[in-house]
Amino acid sequence: MNALKHMEVIFVTAAAIALGTSFFTTETQPLLVAADRPLFIHPDLHVPVVTIAAKRLTPAEKQALM
Repeated sequence: MNALKHMEVIFVTAAAIALGTSFFTTETQPLLVAADRPLFIHPDLHVPVVTIAAKRLTPAEKQALM
C-alpha cells in the first residue's frame, strides 16, 4: 500500500515520461508553400460591418443598475 501514498509522484513521473517520449519521437513535416500560384482577391468581397445604434447610459442610469 506504499504506492497509494505516492500516487501524485507516480502520475507526474508517468506524464513527464510520456511528454518526453512524444516530444522526441515526432517527425517534423516540411512546410510546403505554393509560391507559383497567383494571389486572387474577389473584387466584390466586402468586410461585414456591425453598427450598434444605442445610446450610452448616463452616470445616474449606471448607478441605478448597480
